[in-house]
Amino acid sequence: MVKLRLKRCGKKQRAVYRIVAIDVRSRREGRDLRKVGFYDPIKNQTYLNIPVILNFLEQGAQPTGTVQDISKKAGFFMDL
Repeated sequence: MVKLRLKRCGKKQRAVYRIVAIDVRSRREGRDLRKVGFYDPIKNQTYLNIPVILNFLEQGAQPTGTVQDISKKAGFFMDL
């Protein structure tokens, strides 16, 4: 099963996150299938590759709660 979840990047005390499609059995920093977005909580910036995310959702991927909240703030999950 594939999930859309956050992968931590950046420095200590300066975390940024990539939104990735990853196998459920992989750890947080494990090998991802594809990078589908970016989230910076300090600068409050979000980038979502919407066509790729829709493709993974159609194939049965499940977003985690945090990724779903970030997507709602960006206005993406309003229609779904």
